[in-house]
Amino acid sequence: MAVPKQRTAKSRRDRRRSHHALKPKNLVQCSNCGEMRLPHRVCPNCGHYKGREVVVVEE
Repeated sequence: MAVPKQRTAKSRRDRRRSHHALKPKNLVQCSNCGEMRLPHRVCPNCGHYKGREVVVVEE
């Protein structure tokens, strides 16, 4: 089996993992109700997308 010749230093390991962090979600404001929602998705609060009602939301 392949075995590393030398131990990987903590700094080298952590530098490699510098891009592994979770990125915050990019939220936009709904043009109809003003709630924050994901871009290019139907608003879960009011059911509108691109200025028209797409989904009927039960209240």
